[in-house]
Amino acid sequence: MSGPTETFNFQAEISQLMSLIVNAVYQNKEIFLRELISNASDALDKIRYQSLTDPSVLDSGKDLKITIIPDLANKVLIIRDSGIGMTKADLINNLGTIAKSGTKAFMEMVQETKDASMIGQFGVGFYSAYLVADEVEVISKHNDDEQYIWRSSAGQNFTVTRDTVNEPLVRGSEIRLHLKEDQLDYLEERRIKEVVKKHSEFISYPIHLIYQKEVEKEVPADDEEAADDEEKDENKPKIEEIEDEDDEGEKKSSKTKKVKQNETVDEELNQTKPIWTRNPDTIQQDEYNAFYKSLTNDWEEPLASKHFSVEGQLEFRSILFTPRRAPFDLFEGKKKRNNIKLYVRRVFIMDDCEELIPEWLNFVKGIVDSEDLPLNLSREVLQQNKILKVIRKNLVKKCIEMFSEIAEDKDNFNKFYEAFGKNIKLGVHEDSQNRGKLSEFLRYNSTKSTDETTSLKDYVTRMPEKQKFIYYITGESRQAVESSPFLEVLKRKGYEVLFLVDPIDEYAVQQLKEFEGKELKSVTKEGLELDNDEEDKEKFEAQKKELEPLCATVKEILGDKVEKVEVSDLISESPCVILTGQFGWSANMERIMRSQALRDSGGMSSYMASKRTLGLQPTHPIIRELKEKVAADKNDKTVRDLVNLMYDTSLLASGFTLEEPSIFANRIYRMIKLGLSLDDDEVAAAPADSDAPALEEVTESNMEEID
Repeated sequence: MSGPTETFNFQAEISQLMSLIVNAVYQNKEIFLRELISNASDALDKIRYQSLTDPSVLDSGKDLKITIIPDLANKVLIIRDSGIGMTKADLINNLGTIAKSGTKAFMEMVQETKDASMIGQFGVGFYSAYLVADEVEVISKHNDDEQYIWRSSAGQNFTVTRDTVNEPLVRGSEIRLHLKEDQLDYLEERRIKEVVKKHSEFISYPIHLIYQKEVEKEVPADDEEAADDEEKDENKPKIEEIEDEDDEGEKKSSKTKKVKQNETVDEELNQTKPIWTRNPDTIQQDEYNAFYKSLTNDWEEPLASKHFSVEGQLEFRSILFTPRRAPFDLFEGKKKRNNIKLYVRRVFIMDDCEELIPEWLNFVKGIVDSEDLPLNLSREVLQQNKILKVIRKNLVKKCIEMFSEIAEDKDNFNKFYEAFGKNIKLGVHEDSQNRGKLSEFLRYNSTKSTDETTSLKDYVTRMPEKQKFIYYITGESRQAVESSPFLEVLKRKGYEVLFLVDPIDEYAVQQLKEFEGKELKSVTKEGLELDNDEEDKEKFEAQKKELEPLCATVKEILGDKVEKVEVSDLISESPCVILTGQFGWSANMERIMRSQALRDSGGMSSYMASKRTLGLQPTHPIIRELKEKVAADKNDKTVRDLVNLMYDTSLLASGFTLEEPSIFANRIYRMIKLGLSLDDDEVAAAPADSDAPALEEVTESNMEEID
């Protein structure tokens, strides 16, 4: 008799997920077996890992394997493992009440694509069992607990009962799937073998299939039995007589009959050795693709692969893969790293070794099998291990080689850069040793390459002889930077300017000071020198001297809003721009930092905030007219209002955000009113009790200051 049954409710998201799986129609239902075998393999990994430091955990059973048993009579498929097993608390928590972080994301994805094959990537693979089963039972025995049965029919709840009915498992878990009527083909030997070979061929542990096979056997038969059998219904199996030819004519022929009997067969399905231990020359691309899919649960083939071995002072083998697309949670901070699996002499150690590969390469999948690391290593040992540092250095080097091979095919590299361009830029920011090599992979649009992106190498080959620097502009979007006033003079001189419109570009370019000896220069920062001839320089100096009174007046009006006002030769069509200091944030960086959810409103923010310089274009009609007005009366309120309006407008054009947009809007409305020749009386009247001040009269010669 079994123990008392306890009933628990599923966590809400898991209940929704199971409802989705049970009621929706998916084409690729076979992935349930892949997921359950993968979970079983994980359980075996855990017990094996524990045994490295505590061999006694295997006293309950040293045979680590996965067993699949189809029970045709009861329409049940059994998947059994001798792994770590689950305690009662594990069954409740892991299979019901604690939702995985990817549950919601998976539900959204399957509702759009009707494809459940990616379930393993979201951490909810167990529930794929309900693709083929009406009811699921999990019988589990952990070394530290009794044997329990978890049971659910995918409703709102599940039960957990102490198991005194079934045969003791010793250790591990047994999943019993009560198959739906239309999924009974998964009880067939042929179908199970097909799915295991397709999805789980490279599982580290033996997968055994135990099934009943009908075989014909010869058994002795006497004359009477033979005669009786001949008279039986023709549809029944006939008895065949076989003469004994050993003694011709001397002995009476002995008679046998063939009967069909059921025989239990135990067959190992995954006898292929780990692919990484083989010579790369003997491996076909199809085999690499199959290994990648089994390793990552990805449904697509990899974009590129790198199979190599390192020998000498240390020895290890590795296969690295570049996926075709980035996962939905590539830069999620709390995401568990599960990309490079670490093995030691074919023994799985861990799959989230952060010391094995830098963060910017977190999209690379693969395995590393070391001959030199100790088996019983801990995370603390890993952090101090010199061998691991050498492995890491080699992995980064081989990844860069793999990316170089991808770059040889333009279409493939475009796919790669679209998916993982941010990672390359993060590498430029973080990896000082490989910054030069990584910069070769950077691609940007520019003033001369609007349709296709260009590399820095191609940019340098197009540079005019007299151009000394690589020019770039950062901004929120390509549309914003294409029309920026900072490009006016550079375009006229025929200089190419790169468009850096990804937020991470701001961080990367701070570290990437040069490329092939050419310094990178931001066109939005002060101190940008253009190769003007002597005549232009003399003319510019004269203009600076001429506009000194205007610059002083504008600085006086704007006060602390700008650090200084000066004449600029960086613009030709706009009256003015806002330049930032060489060593502070650019306008775009300031915008990015303001957007941070947890930004520091004081401290570093105020220290790094842009030191603004207002640059005036000396030949622009607005500036010339303003100069005349200042010369006539620098205290004219019209001058003050125009200067403030001009400053606010240049802030927007230069990529900044306005501190007080309502004041700017009022100035614009006043201009509209002036353009329409409206009097104050024609403006919509304010409510009688309104405290809003009335607009003063505006004349063409005298715009009132709005501050």
